[in-house]
Amino acid sequence: RRLCRHSRRGDESLQGELEALVHDVVKASSWWERHGVDCAILALSLLAVPAGLFCLRFENVLVFALGITILGVSHYTLTVKGSHLATHGALTESKRWSKIWELFFLEVCTGFTAEYANYGHVKMRHGYTNVIGMGDSSTWRLPCLNRYVYMFLAPFLIPIITPLVALKRLRDVEVWTALRTLGLISLGLYSHYWLLLNVSGFKSPRSALACMFATRSLLAHPYLHVNIFQHIGLPMFSLDKKPLRVHMLSLGVLNLPRSPVLDWAFGHSIVSCHVEHHFFPRLSDNMCLKVKPVVSHFLQEKQLPYNEDSYLARFRLFLSCYEELMVHTPPITELVGLQ
Repeated sequence: RRLCRHSRRGDESLQGELEALVHDVVKASSWWERHGVDCAILALSLLAVPAGLFCLRFENVLVFALGITILGVSHYTLTVKGSHLATHGALTESKRWSKIWELFFLEVCTGFTAEYANYGHVKMRHGYTNVIGMGDSSTWRLPCLNRYVYMFLAPFLIPIITPLVALKRLRDVEVWTALRTLGLISLGLYSHYWLLLNVSGFKSPRSALACMFATRSLLAHPYLHVNIFQHIGLPMFSLDKKPLRVHMLSLGVLNLPRSPVLDWAFGHSIVSCHVEHHFFPRLSDNMCLKVKPVVSHFLQEKQLPYNEDSYLARFRLFLSCYEELMVHTPPITELVGLQ
């Protein structure tokens, strides 16, 4: 018991030391660095939508493909980056505006329920990172699929599955919340469909729906891959034997290299600064990038893991070890002396 208390005090001391270092960086940063950069990216993505819709009016294949690309990247920037930042309240310091942006990005743009996203992502995945049965990313496992179907074909189902899962979750919320969510999801989906018919000039509902699917699945593959690469395959813990917070996060989270497209569409906190994001989830993407040298240096100085790997290396790992990582229950990591 004394050893446990000593370990906990040591963990709190490490956390406090790191928080003080990061707090100094945040305090010295301007509003533009804390929130403005990411708000500008989201605004530009929203403003790019009319250009994408207009490109779809042309019969030229290259111009049409440009329209699909603009709409697809804009869609993922609003739904992944926007929803992620809004869920964590990282877009603004106002609680009221945080809730408004959360409903807009999650329910209108993404077609998913804000309440369940907050519970599943913030409370479970962040609260119990890599704890078996709680924050172990098990929602991404589909044991019925083989490795090639999962890695190459399953991502195409994401635009279809997302609103269906949201509808299923409506049974677990209050009636007013369910009606609000249903209305906002319907508004988002119908607006997309209406714009394709009336602005882009699609002649049939089938062609408009096909275009919706194409834009909403444009970056579905890296979206699924990134979500599994950064946690699955790293140490997993049981609830009663999980290490203390600093060790749990340094062991159970991984950064991928920077990528211009993914950094823009998904955000630094999901791609190249995922470790920093788990330590400081309320920081914006730009601030995660700014504090990255501080966090990496601190962990390495304290001889704690700072996990980084390439997208290609993780892809090869998941193809070669798919059964172990994605089908069977992962083994629990025993960390003697850290509990």
